[in-house]
Amino acid sequence: MQLDLLKRLGQLEAPRWLRLFVRARAWSLLVLAAIAGVAGGLVATAMGKSVEFLHEVLFELGPGESLSAHPSLSPMLALGVPVIGGLGFGLVSAAIRRKRPDREIDPVEANALHGGRMSLIGSLVVAFRTVWSSGIGASVGLEAGYTQLSSGIASRIGQALRLRRSDLRILVGCGAAAGIAGAFGAPFSGAFYAFEVIIGSYSVFGLGPVTIAAVIGYFTANALSPAHLIVIASQARVAGHDLPIAAAVGLLAAFFGIALMRGVPLCEAMYHRLGVRQFLRPMFGGLVVGALAVVSPQVMSSGHGALYFSGVLDAAIPTIALVLVMKSLASVVSLGSGFRGGFFFSSLLVGALAGKLLASGIAAAWPALGIDPAVYAVVGMSALSASVIGGPLTMTFIAIEATGDLRLTAAVLIAVVVSTQVTRALFGYSFATWRFHLRGEVIRSAADIGWIRDLTVARMMRHDIKTVPTDTTFAEFRTAFPLGSTAQVVAVDREARYAGLIIVSEAHSSQFDGQATVDAALRHAQDMLFPAMNVREAVAAFDRAEAEALAVVDSDASQRVVGILSEAHVLRRYANELERHAREFIGDV
Repeated sequence: MQLDLLKRLGQLEAPRWLRLFVRARAWSLLVLAAIAGVAGGLVATAMGKSVEFLHEVLFELGPGESLSAHPSLSPMLALGVPVIGGLGFGLVSAAIRRKRPDREIDPVEANALHGGRMSLIGSLVVAFRTVWSSGIGASVGLEAGYTQLSSGIASRIGQALRLRRSDLRILVGCGAAAGIAGAFGAPFSGAFYAFEVIIGSYSVFGLGPVTIAAVIGYFTANALSPAHLIVIASQARVAGHDLPIAAAVGLLAAFFGIALMRGVPLCEAMYHRLGVRQFLRPMFGGLVVGALAVVSPQVMSSGHGALYFSGVLDAAIPTIALVLVMKSLASVVSLGSGFRGGFFFSSLLVGALAGKLLASGIAAAWPALGIDPAVYAVVGMSALSASVIGGPLTMTFIAIEATGDLRLTAAVLIAVVVSTQVTRALFGYSFATWRFHLRGEVIRSAADIGWIRDLTVARMMRHDIKTVPTDTTFAEFRTAFPLGSTAQVVAVDREARYAGLIIVSEAHSSQFDGQATVDAALRHAQDMLFPAMNVREAVAAFDRAEAEALAVVDSDASQRVVGILSEAHVLRRYANELERHAREFIGDV
């Protein structure tokens, strides 16, 4: 009954008069952004409270206690909850896959390939699995669930109103902005997260809606569950010599971030080589995380609470190093074992530990520099997360808003810029787009390339093709196709397979004897297009063939001619689409 209700809700459409009213007024997107902001704030609060409740029940925590900030756990609970919870997670996930075999589309993929269209039921499933994963102690971040469900709700509203593609993509970004702003208590960070990660570009057109959604998401979540600042040294000091050190932190953070991202598929490959069934992998991942949690509970869940736990960042150097290694391993194993979640929250703690560790070492070696390790905890936190997430301004504002200290701006900005640029140069992906790459997608960001895939050869080709058998004589061909009648004619063999193109003007030249067969004038016999090719692939094919027109065949196996396409038409359609999307980007629609 409830599933049927969700399905009907997921297919709901607004009345036609309301759709026309919304589409005709530019300010209506601001109203929808405000609604998405409220939804995002509620989602962030509800998911956070759900995980806190699970931690209190499953790990016997007191009210208000954070799992990753807890000094110690009972070994029975630390091992038992992730193992049993992981087995249950694997079994339920297997059942969900049988019901929903298609992979759920996340906000980045939705905006890159599907014009912002997301499934509401799929988003609820992802949010549920994320809460379960974090609730049983798996070392994953909640941001994947926040952004998925917040963006899914926003997308569903936009689809019900049949918004334009550009508006729907912005609205999806609004949902994600609200979720992140509510979770971190950081509206600027939420807004830039939407632009850098979910929408894939900055635009004046999207500034108003995204900002409104982020601010409303922040106030909604803050009214229900006030966020806390990350406490660093009371007198943060950033001097001139701190800037090159911050750049070095950014460089090391890039290498570390790349290693973490590559570690997840390596863990998956290890399971595959060992022949471990997919539904059992979370149980084994839970065993590893639980064993690490016996030593330090800071490895569990997102690690968000540990950032506020002074005992972690103020611990001795060996303790910080141990927690750093264990948290990194726990995060890689959790995601590689199939738990659902993200790297954002985890990378904050890992980066803070790494920055504090590096700065402490420099301070011990050169005490005259007056290095403040607490400052570099924030610099490292931002730099590593920027490498993993791919949002330099997002992580800069996270540092500023989370600490409330503007004096950190220069050091943090240098670190995150170096980190993102080195990661982009050496690796080329964020964690989200790296996962797409492993699945065979070519997404490098959330920038809209879905329209390119939609503009296929099948949509552009002409169907009124003229064909001629290859054993036709030139005299017969000239009679059937006089000069000026057409530019090219497709030749086919006796089995009606594509044989090549005949240029009509060449066939009428005196170099060919009238009694010879037209197969002597065939061109581009090995060059052809397929209906599923997108516009970029078609342009590349024309460049390789150096042809003005090419035949379109149904498949490489049968090579039945189904159409013909000219290079001029492809380039004209491509240019028109580029211009249209450029106008949408600046809001000139």
